[in-house]
Amino acid sequence: MSAAGSPASAELAALEAEITGCRRCPRLVAWREQVAREKRAAFAGWDYWGRPVPGFGDPLARIVVVGLAPAAHGGNRTGRIFTGDRSGDWLFAALWRAGLANQPESVSRDDNLRLSDCWVTAPVRCAPPANRPTPAERDNCLPYLAAELELLPRARVVVCLGGFAWDAVLRVLDAPRPRHRFGHGEQAELGRLTLLGCYHPSQQNTFTGRLTEPMLDAVFTRARALAGV
Repeated sequence: MSAAGSPASAELAALEAEITGCRRCPRLVAWREQVAREKRAAFAGWDYWGRPVPGFGDPLARIVVVGLAPAAHGGNRTGRIFTGDRSGDWLFAALWRAGLANQPESVSRDDNLRLSDCWVTAPVRCAPPANRPTPAERDNCLPYLAAELELLPRARVVVCLGGFAWDAVLRVLDAPRPRHRFGHGEQAELGRLTLLGCYHPSQQNTFTGRLTEPMLDAVFTRARALAGV
């Protein structure tokens, strides 16, 4: 059965509909909609998405990439996580070099990007002010990540982009304490899933050299090997 016609694909589509209609967090709803109305001058001609952003990719993925939250003028504008922001420029170029994406960039939801054996998502689905969701907002959103992981039955490796993603996945998987500490290149075995830590490809990390392209490539090379891709 093809990925497009699989039961997992249908269930993921239903989950996407639930996510995009969510209004659980008043502060995040207000902020994402304000940004969508006011826009950034460079994107004045865009019809901003302004809603929660679902995950996307291959329903038969063996590698899951988890970020933090949509960027105010990235995913909140385009409707696809990491699409249209500087972090996404780094991520999708790395996925392309790893053979997990059909092109090295993503600028809009209809730009023909296709992921193979990879699913990209986040613990928080709405753009938060200052990129800082509260613990309550995170907890409101975590059931969606838990559902995604359940609906990706072939998933074997979760690449956590940053400590927030690492902690969120440990919470979703109800990892025993003391929990594994986040670090770039750290690895944790949790049932059927292996977690890999990677610094987030934010400008704070890429501009300072804390995260380099070879470092990012090495994480995805290891992810492929562990997942058998």
